[in-house]
Amino acid sequence: MKSKFETLINSETPVLIDFYADWCAPCKMMPPILKELKNSMGDKIRIVKIDTEKNQALSTQLGIRSIPTLVVFQKGKEVWRQAGVLQAHQLESQITAVLN
Repeated sequence: MKSKFETLINSETPVLIDFYADWCAPCKMMPPILKELKNSMGDKIRIVKIDTEKNQALSTQLGIRSIPTLVVFQKGKEVWRQAGVLQAHQLESQITAVLN
């Protein structure tokens, strides 16, 4: 997973990762929000979901302590992190501010 993860976050396109778990109720609110975000941001960002239960070592390494946690990586560096549910317009404005 680590080499795939590093390849993923080192891409030219910024990557938003949604760290979630299947049992997490707030996490279940994120898919339609992320779909709306993808529709509005298009190719400016890649959105990936990572299950913390199946990727415990990675979650620990990145210090994911609550879920959902959203993290944006740009060229291999973490540039933004937010725990909890945000609406698509809030996400877009915060991510756009960080990427510009």
